[in-house]
Amino acid sequence: MHANVIESNKNDVSISFKETDVATLYIIQHELLKNPDVDLAGVIVKHPLTSECWMSVNSKSDPYRNIADAADTAIGVAEEIKAALSTDIRMP
Repeated sequence: MHANVIESNKNDVSISFKETDVATLYIIQHELLKNPDVDLAGVIVKHPLTSECWMSVNSKSDPYRNIADAADTAIGVAEEIKAALSTDIRMP
C-alpha cells in the first residue's frame, strides 16, 4: 500500500491510497465515524480499473491521529475475530 497526502490543513486531510483494497478503508472509515471529533470520513474508489482509493477526513482535532486511532481499533477487532475463530471453531 502506498499513501500520499493530496490536501491537508489543521482539520482536514485527503489521502490517496494505491495498491489497497477499498474494504480495508471502509473498516477504518467505520471506526472514524464512531469518533465524536470526526465530522466527516469519506472513502471513494477513483476508478474501478485502478487500485487507487481516496479518503477524506474532517475533524475537530488532529485528523492524522484520528486515522491512526481508527486503524489501531480496526486491527484490535480483527485480532479478536482471529482469536475467536482459532478457539471457538474447530475444523474437521
